[in-house]
Amino acid sequence: MIAQSKLFSIGNFDFKLNHFLVIGVLILSFSISFLIRSQGADYGFELNEFDPFFNFRATEYIIENGFSEYFQWHDYMSWYPEGRNVSASSQVMLHITAAVTYQIFGGDLPLYDFTILFPAIIGSLTVIIIFALVRVVGGTTAGLFAALFFSVSLPIILRGTLGWFKSEPLGIFYGLLGLYFFLSGIKSENKKIAILKIISGGIIMSFGLASWGGIQFLIIPMGLFILALPFVRKDHKFLIWSVPLFTVTFLLVTSMFERPGLNFVFGLGGLALIVPNVFLIACIFLQKMSKEENKMRNGSILLISIILVGSFLIVINAESNFLPLPTYRYLNAINPFLTTINPLVDSVSEHATTTITQSFLFHSVLMIFSGIGIWFILSKKISKIEHFPKTDMIAFVLILGITGVYVSSAFVRLEVFASISIIILSSIGLSILTKEFLSKNIASFPKFGKFLKVPYIIGIVIVLIIPLMVPVNGNWVTVIDMPPTILNGGTVFTMATNDWKESLEWMKSNTPQDSVIAAWWDYGYWITTMSERATLADNATIHTERIQKIAKIFLSTPDESWHMLKEMDADYVLIFLAGEKLNVEHEGQPLYILGGGGDESKKQWFMRIAEEPLEKYLHADGISGTDYFWNETLLGKMTPFTILAYHNFQTQQQSETFVPGFSAIYTPEIKYPIDGDDPLKFVYASSSFIEAKNGPMIGIFVYEINKEYVSVNP
Repeated sequence: MIAQSKLFSIGNFDFKLNHFLVIGVLILSFSISFLIRSQGADYGFELNEFDPFFNFRATEYIIENGFSEYFQWHDYMSWYPEGRNVSASSQVMLHITAAVTYQIFGGDLPLYDFTILFPAIIGSLTVIIIFALVRVVGGTTAGLFAALFFSVSLPIILRGTLGWFKSEPLGIFYGLLGLYFFLSGIKSENKKIAILKIISGGIIMSFGLASWGGIQFLIIPMGLFILALPFVRKDHKFLIWSVPLFTVTFLLVTSMFERPGLNFVFGLGGLALIVPNVFLIACIFLQKMSKEENKMRNGSILLISIILVGSFLIVINAESNFLPLPTYRYLNAINPFLTTINPLVDSVSEHATTTITQSFLFHSVLMIFSGIGIWFILSKKISKIEHFPKTDMIAFVLILGITGVYVSSAFVRLEVFASISIIILSSIGLSILTKEFLSKNIASFPKFGKFLKVPYIIGIVIVLIIPLMVPVNGNWVTVIDMPPTILNGGTVFTMATNDWKESLEWMKSNTPQDSVIAAWWDYGYWITTMSERATLADNATIHTERIQKIAKIFLSTPDESWHMLKEMDADYVLIFLAGEKLNVEHEGQPLYILGGGGDESKKQWFMRIAEEPLEKYLHADGISGTDYFWNETLLGKMTPFTILAYHNFQTQQQSETFVPGFSAIYTPEIKYPIDGDDPLKFVYASSSFIEAKNGPMIGIFVYEINKEYVSVNP
C-alpha cells in the first residue's frame, strides 16, 4: 500500500506516508482547537471568568517568592479576617505547572498574558493525548477521528477557552495522559516498558487530581474496569502485580498533596480503587484454585458479594461518616437527586442540571456515531473485523461510556466526561464504518459497490461539518464567540466594556490599602487580585456561613445591615447591576430596565441562600421586587434606581403597580448621597451608568460605610 511506503529512515525508525498523515491530522486538530478557543481575543485579551484571577495571583506568588513560601502562604486578603491556607485549598498542580512552564517558555511575556494563553495551548495539546489514548483502545484511525472530534467538542472547549486559567484544561490533560499510560502499560508485552508506563500513569493521574478535583470521576470507570479484568483477561500473573502497582503509585503520590490528600486516599475515592484491587487479587487466586468449569461462576459470586458489601458500607457511611466524604458538589454528581438541597451549589450556573436540549447541542451528530460504535462493539459478527478492539479495551470503552454519561447528568460543568465518552465511542464506530466502506469487500457488492466510496466520504464530511455551521448563530463555533467575563460582567450582553476594569482600578487607587470590601462572593477574586484589597468572601466558597451572612446583609434593613457590616470590619460595599437604557426619557430623566445577570438577577439566590421567604421580597413572577424589597432592604436602597411604572412591551400598556407580564421601568435615583447621614455613602459609579448611553448598561456601584452613622437601634 502507498501509505505504508517508506520515505526515509532516522536510525532504526522508518518514516512512512501514514506517519505524515498522522502528524498532519494532529497539527490540523491542534490548530482548529486553538483557533476556536481564541475567539474571545476579538473582544479583549483578558483572563476569563472568576477563578483564573486567583490562579494568576497564586502563580505570580510562586514566581516572586518561590515554592517553599507558596506552601507556607496563608492569604489574609481573602476571607478576611481568618484568611485562607492557599496550598491546602487550591489546585496546587495548576499553579506549579503554570509557574514551571512560564519559567521555561515565558521569556519576556508578562505572566498575565502567559496565563491567558496557557489553557488554550494545554487544551489544544490534549488532542494529541486523546489520539494516543483512543489509539490504544481502538486503533490509529479511531485515534485520528478522536483528535478531530476533541478539537471541536463544545463541552471541552467551553471549559478551556483563551483566558480560562482554571482547573479543567490541565486536569483533563493530566487525567487523560495518566489514563493512557495505565491502559498502554497493561496492554504492553514488554514488562520493563509496562512498569515504566504504569508508574508514570499513577504519578500523572495524581497530578491531574491535584489540578482538578473532577478527575476523581475518572476513578469510577477505572475501578469498574479493574473489577472486570479477571473476566476479560487471561494473563493473571501480569495483572496481579501491574494493576496494584498503578494503584499504590497513584494513592501514594496523591497523599503527598494537601488537597485532595489523605482524605481522598482513605475516603470513597481511594476505596473505589482499593476494593477493586483487593477483588482482582482475590478473584485471581479463587479462579486459580477452582476447576475450569467453575472459574467464571466463583468469580461472579465473589464480585456480587463485593458489590453487596460495598453498597451496604456506603449506606452505613451515609449515617455514621466513618469514611471521609467528598465535598457536596462531588456527592451531587454521584447522586443527582441532591441538586435541590443546597441553594449555594444550585446558584452557580455551571452547576445547573443538564437539559436534553443542551445534550443535543453539546454532542449533536456524535450521538449517532457513538450509537454506531456501541452497536459494533456489541455485535458478535462485526467483532470479527480486522483491528477490532480487544475484549478488555471493549470493556473499558463501554464502562467509560456509561459512567461518563451518568456523572454528566448532574452538572453542565461535567458534560466534559460525557463528551470524552461519546468522542471515544464515535471514533471507534466511525473508524470501523470507514474501514468497511473503503475496504476491497465493498467493491464486490453487486453493481454499485465500487461507486459507494466517494458518496460515503462526502456524506460523512457533510454530517460532521453540520454542527460547526448550523444554526448560524448557535453552532459549535459561534457559541464560543463571547467576551471574557470581566469585559461584560458575566451578563447576557455580548459586548465588551471597561466598567469592571476601571472600577477595580478605582478601588486600588482611591481606597486605603487596608480597606475591606464587602460584595457578593462572585466578585471576590476580581477585587482581591486586581484591586489588591481584602474581601469578606470569594469564589472559593470556603465558608458557606459567611456567604449566607452577606446574603442576609443585602436583605436586611439598612440599619441592621450597617451593624453587621461593622461587626465584619468592612469599609466599603460593592454591588453590580445590569440593565438597558431605553431610547426614551421622562421629564428629562433617562429610563432603564434592569435585568441581565447582575445582582438584580441574583437576588432570588440571595433569598434562598439566606433562607428567607421569597414572597416577602418578590412578586408572583419570582423576579420583580416588592415594595418591601425596594424600600426596606439594603440592596433595594443601594440600587440607584426607582420604579417609575410597569410596562408591557407587547401590548404597550402601562400600570403604576405590578401586573404579571409587565416589566418595571426605572429612573436613576441615588438614595445614599456622599454628603448624607445615611448608613452608606455613594462614592463611585462605573462609566456605563455615568455616560448613560442607549443600550446595555453594566453598572458597578461602590458605597463607603459611614462610620459616623447614628443607628436608630444602637
